[in-house]
Amino acid sequence: MDYTQITDSYAVSGQITPDDIADLKARGFTTIICNRPDEEVADEVRAEPVRRAAEAAGLKFAEIPFSHAAFSFDLVDLQAQAMKADDGKVFAYCATGNRCTILWGLVQAKDGTRDTDDIIATAARQGYDLNRIRPQLESLAGS
Repeated sequence: MDYTQITDSYAVSGQITPDDIADLKARGFTTIICNRPDEEVADEVRAEPVRRAAEAAGLKFAEIPFSHAAFSFDLVDLQAQAMKADDGKVFAYCATGNRCTILWGLVQAKDGTRDTDDIIATAARQGYDLNRIRPQLESLAGS
């Protein structure tokens, strides 16, 4: 399975299936976050079948659907809670990993974990361009 390691403890990918859970567990992930709305996918890969597989494997699962049309900063708080649910590695998925990376960046800014330039540079090294959300990152960093 292909995925992108954003940091040592946070990775992202496109859509996964319940069959991917064993591999993710074997790679040391302890929390799975679904950032893809169910309306975008077929029934067999909606959040609930993936949740059942993750929980059956002993992993934590959070469903935080993120669409650009329905974004709210409440999603940032929910993502932060899911990312901090334990001390293990977090795996987040959406259609391409982009939305998961955006939420990661917004969490980092709000928590003050990284400054804006570091967030953008870290994401860019992995192929994700967060420059377009620089104003939101800076706003959260200043709040």
